[in-house]
Amino acid sequence: MPKTSPHRLAALALPLVLPFVQPGVAQAQSPDRPWTKPEGEDFVLQAPARVRYGAGERWVEKIVDGRGSCTNAFFGMDPAPQVRKTCTLSGPAPARAARPAKAAGVIDVVDRSGRIVPEAYRAMASVLGDEQGIAYRYGSPAPRDPDADAKRPTLFERQDQFARCEAPNRCRTSWQVGGPRKEVDFAYSTNQSSVVFVADDPVQRAGVGDLQASAFENNTYAQKPQLPWQLGGGGLDSINVVKYRSAGLLPNDGSARPVAAGRCSGPPGYCPTSVIAFQNGLLATTGSNTAHNQASVRLAPNKVPTAVAMTANSEFAFVTVWDTAALKGQVAVVALAGLCDGCNLEGPYYEWWNEWQGVYPGLPNMGNIAFMKVLGYVDLPEDMKAPTEIAVTTGMHPFNTVLGGGLFMGQANSPLARHWRSFLRYGDNFRRYAKGGVAVVVSKSERKAAFIDLEPLFGYFNDVYFSDQAERLGPVGQDERQWPHGFGFRPHARPVVVKSVAFDARPTAVKTTIMQTQKAQAWIATEDGALHIFGLGGYAPGAEPRSFTPEPIAALGKVAVGRNPTSLASSKGEPDPSIQGDPLDHQVIVTSRGERKIQWVRFSPDGRGGRVVRTLQDSRLVDPIAAEDIDNFANVGMTMSVADYAGRAVLNYRYGTVVFADRGAQWACQPPKGCPVQATGGIGIEFGGGFGMEGKPFQINTSNVP
Repeated sequence: MPKTSPHRLAALALPLVLPFVQPGVAQAQSPDRPWTKPEGEDFVLQAPARVRYGAGERWVEKIVDGRGSCTNAFFGMDPAPQVRKTCTLSGPAPARAARPAKAAGVIDVVDRSGRIVPEAYRAMASVLGDEQGIAYRYGSPAPRDPDADAKRPTLFERQDQFARCEAPNRCRTSWQVGGPRKEVDFAYSTNQSSVVFVADDPVQRAGVGDLQASAFENNTYAQKPQLPWQLGGGGLDSINVVKYRSAGLLPNDGSARPVAAGRCSGPPGYCPTSVIAFQNGLLATTGSNTAHNQASVRLAPNKVPTAVAMTANSEFAFVTVWDTAALKGQVAVVALAGLCDGCNLEGPYYEWWNEWQGVYPGLPNMGNIAFMKVLGYVDLPEDMKAPTEIAVTTGMHPFNTVLGGGLFMGQANSPLARHWRSFLRYGDNFRRYAKGGVAVVVSKSERKAAFIDLEPLFGYFNDVYFSDQAERLGPVGQDERQWPHGFGFRPHARPVVVKSVAFDARPTAVKTTIMQTQKAQAWIATEDGALHIFGLGGYAPGAEPRSFTPEPIAALGKVAVGRNPTSLASSKGEPDPSIQGDPLDHQVIVTSRGERKIQWVRFSPDGRGGRVVRTLQDSRLVDPIAAEDIDNFANVGMTMSVADYAGRAVLNYRYGTVVFADRGAQWACQPPKGCPVQATGGIGIEFGGGFGMEGKPFQINTSNVP
């Protein structure tokens, strides 16, 4: 049933979980005298201080100002499961970092002729994760128009049903579709999100949050974003990022805000980990409760990250960089290796979704990244010093890595030293890895795009792994001469810029097809509301080596979209049965901040045009800045999340039928009809619910997780 009270965004700020508070008044503790409190007890500090919570060698740390609680909920996670924990003083709170110097009135980093202004460039680089940096990177929101706002529909919203309730008004999850809830063994699946936001208090919040975007369980479907119940119903902070802060990799003084996040897109199950780039140059992974390997590496000094893209099989990450010392734009190339969850690099290993039983950076993997290394940097053209977005494709379908029976190839071919011959031409595994790829970089201020050939990188790694060199690879390490080799030691592995193009309007976002090899494309949005279609020629070869030249990299056409399109997202589901092929390669989701709307753009069969096939506008959308689709696998949810920047919330919308994979006729949402959308005024989209953030979200990425 629809809710009778009007929706108010303020209500979104109420957390689903209320921290348990012991009765009575806690005695105030001094921040400079040692003290210890047992698990479950409250405490009050006379001044801000660092407090540890845990046991043995497993601790999590938090800055506390005033009242606190020695509980999992208060600290956002359980650092030592099934062990009695305590709270203890770590030390005084760090002084807040001074605000970076800003050039007064800086709104761009180029002069009227398009040349970089060094002072403005360096000033902007210092605040790319702050509100001034967001304004530069994402432009202006839509102007408020009361008349137009009054005409925006208020889409239907379902009533929340609650589960996992410890007490009245204290529940850990909610669901909205299906039911009744049955504690039986139905097919369970969830989508988990990494949300990057400008935190209200960067000392308390690191600006990276873990959310459950959707969940199928017990004959119900949760289409509302919420805190993951698996983490104990605790806080918003990413469980990995909390650990990076505790380890000192991220200062607690607010000086290392997140700038960008990247996660691969493709068939479900291959992209459980995000790579987050922070203002201080740290690159680090964040995942979920079942895929939470920790891996981190730091960019060289004076290199500030602006965007992250990952290949579809998590072989590599590519990070656009501003070099504030040399005043040049670059792309950092980062080799990634997946591993069984919680495993050390040196082993032992166990069977985890048929992942490799060893560390093989640069090879397809299941996406639970445990190792990363910056191989080096690719210099962008001289007139591209300020790259702002990046996308990448190899053209290879991730399912190429699947053996008979639906199993990933890793475990069956471990150790690689004994199986490398099967990956040679005419071997059983020759078509199970990418032979090249292309990265597409845009610079908003300089109105340029550059296309980078990745064949030297993939070619070198493939030559090493699939030869007798695989039999004598030493342990991985961060030195140039350790595997995987850095470009300083093996310069011929460095990717090469093969083409650049200029635009009349400022490019704001870029996306590529995932798997098409014959018609691989890049889609580049510009601030004036145009979505430009570029052919990529043979630079996304997929599983077969190809010969190619830069000439086919060219503009093919364009599609009109809303003004100031700030995000392009892969379309992972489509309810229209008439669409031919995978929507990942034929459709893209465009967020137009300048018009407060989301559009699905479907491209024509010849790849030279397209049309808007669906538009989302809702009275709740205050300032949409980015969107992300969920993965649809056996269970189908057709739900999309929107990062609402000024609205300070993540909002979900469902645009298609919910289908439970394993239902009989007596259950809800059974195939083939499932549970349809409740339309509003002929609009086939319903509001799934929202989650209020402790700040302003500007990026979100999502995937099905193991």
